[in-house]
Amino acid sequence: MVWWGWVWHGARMTSTEAEIQVSYDVSNEFFRLWLDENMHYTSATYLTGDETLEQAQVQKCERLREFAEVTETSRVLDIGCGWGSNLDFLVRTGVGEAHGVTLSTAQAEWVHARKLPGVKVWVTDYKDFVPDRPYDALQSIEMIDHLCSPAQATKGLAVDIYRGYFAKCASWVEPGACFGFQAILRNRVPRTRKDLEDLAFTADVIFPGGLNPRLEELVAAVNPHWEILELRTQRESYGRTTAEWLRRMRSHEATIRDRWGDQLFDDYERYLSTCVRAFDRHWSSDVQMKLRRI
Repeated sequence: MVWWGWVWHGARMTSTEAEIQVSYDVSNEFFRLWLDENMHYTSATYLTGDETLEQAQVQKCERLREFAEVTETSRVLDIGCGWGSNLDFLVRTGVGEAHGVTLSTAQAEWVHARKLPGVKVWVTDYKDFVPDRPYDALQSIEMIDHLCSPAQATKGLAVDIYRGYFAKCASWVEPGACFGFQAILRNRVPRTRKDLEDLAFTADVIFPGGLNPRLEELVAAVNPHWEILELRTQRESYGRTTAEWLRRMRSHEATIRDRWGDQLFDDYERYLSTCVRAFDRHWSSDVQMKLRRI
């Protein structure tokens, strides 16, 4: 999950394994304090606004399961699987096999420790992943944000990079297979120095090396391998998600400062506060797509 990479910061390239570890290998116990009980680090889906964070995260998984047309016999790959939250949902709701790839060693170790039946996870770049046979369905939840750097986007490479990703994904399934896809979007650029500094901070310190795509870039990039069957945005859901993360983290302020230091708490409070502001002010949004392999 990357946030505000549209701010220019030199010639940085696509997120490396080391940069991914900066973002996700802080401490599993730290993230457990303020994420939902199943460790989803992506936008939940609020349908009424009255749901708990846990209920809204389940609703996110349900929608992406429907988009991918997963059945109890499906063999599914989750690209950028995090701590295995969505893999756990697939297992609990019925699936043949649920596999995942990630660049975070800490996250992979967490998934392995859960010993979920039918689940396998590899620490590898998606570009290097070669399945032993085709998958029935694909899912990816806010992983594409790590693929294109601000420098690459400035050179006009974003759509080609995203198109390469969708082409690689297409090689893992047969025609007709579906893909439940979710991504953070960048929309407007703020106009005040303080807002720009906060966005630059989250890009450099919390999520180095990536860039949120624009919606029109994704729509262009799915071609010629995928057809968009459904598309919905959920800006308000991500605003609610990040606001709840911030509330929960602040409730553990003393513990975090004692165990991990003042700097970590201050950095994450600044980052999450910026997230809440960004979704409220339309700087960012979130999209869910149902794609079908042509």
